[in-house]
Amino acid sequence: MKRNVITFRSNAKLARQLWGEPSRASRRGLQELTVRYSLSVAAGDLQLLDGRWYVTHSGLLRLASRKRCRGIKTILQEKFSDLAKGSWVFKAVVYKNGHSSGFVGYGDAAPSNTSPLVRGAEMRVAETRAVNRALRKAYGIGLCSVEELGSFSASQKPLAAIPHPNGHHGSNGSSDGQPRLRDQLCLLIRQHNLDPALVKAYATDFCGTATLKEASRDLVESFISELSRAAKNNRDSLLCKLNSYAQPTEVKL
Repeated sequence: MKRNVITFRSNAKLARQLWGEPSRASRRGLQELTVRYSLSVAAGDLQLLDGRWYVTHSGLLRLASRKRCRGIKTILQEKFSDLAKGSWVFKAVVYKNGHSSGFVGYGDAAPSNTSPLVRGAEMRVAETRAVNRALRKAYGIGLCSVEELGSFSASQKPLAAIPHPNGHHGSNGSSDGQPRLRDQLCLLIRQHNLDPALVKAYATDFCGTATLKEASRDLVESFISELSRAAKNNRDSLLCKLNSYAQPTEVKL
């Protein structure tokens, strides 16, 4: 129990650094997820979006490993898949132990319900979604997984084309049901395993502002596009760029 308390404090501290002060309900939810499932914010097991917690694929796999999951089987549902259209459906079965009859989950993916960031990888997305659903059933996880979220997986309009209330809103605002820019940035950080502090420093330098909140929406959109491009095309170069923003360690003599 003591270790869980320490882990919760660590989770809560990192959550504040990444997403700001969580609401009382979010904090209670994080405490339960920490104590009951030992999910870790630092390990990338959880994501806070619009005040709600979501579990990640890697978090579910780590939970299954801790619970000594016997195995996971995935089966392509050819009858419901269409290679020409890039539409895939998978069935996943999770076996918790040698006597388990299996927990079943289905996942589908197509260009119409996945982000342009994963275009061409719809088959892997469908399999991931199927595995996530089966794992959540097997271990009683009531949270939706990030990979299943429509707001991040659905085909999106270009950010500049999204109508803004009263003609504008802040850099972290959203409209037309699209994810906030801040949430998009957090998702990129998690997807590519980037250092949040270094990304923040790079973002403020890119936007030419003291803080990211002071940057205009257009500048933040441009930064997110640049970060996504760099992460996909040359991650090593991006890591070198981010490391240039690391604060030098003071050596005491």
